[in-house]
Amino acid sequence: MVSGSLLLCGIDLTVLHVAVPSISRQLEPSPAGLLWIVDVYSLTLAALLVTCGTLGDRIGRRRIVLSGFVTFGLASAAAAFSTSTAQLIAARAALGSARR
Repeated sequence: MVSGSLLLCGIDLTVLHVAVPSISRQLEPSPAGLLWIVDVYSLTLAALLVTCGTLGDRIGRRRIVLSGFVTFGLASAAAAFSTSTAQLIAARAALGSARR
């Protein structure tokens, strides 16, 4: 279960770079918006790493991992159906919070 989580994390940190040209064509983000789309995932992931580790100690790591999988799925769907830069940034931030 943890290996799958780490695989998803590694893929999601890198896969967006391939999609940047099509995202730029479809959503037409500003340069700052495009930077946020790419970087918000890793920033959110890093910011919540210690907090979610402590939360896992308190309520159980299995619950945290399973809730992270559910959140990741919902946030992935939200990112896939985003119609604006702000929606995509919010969905990517939710993806980062899911990878606890």
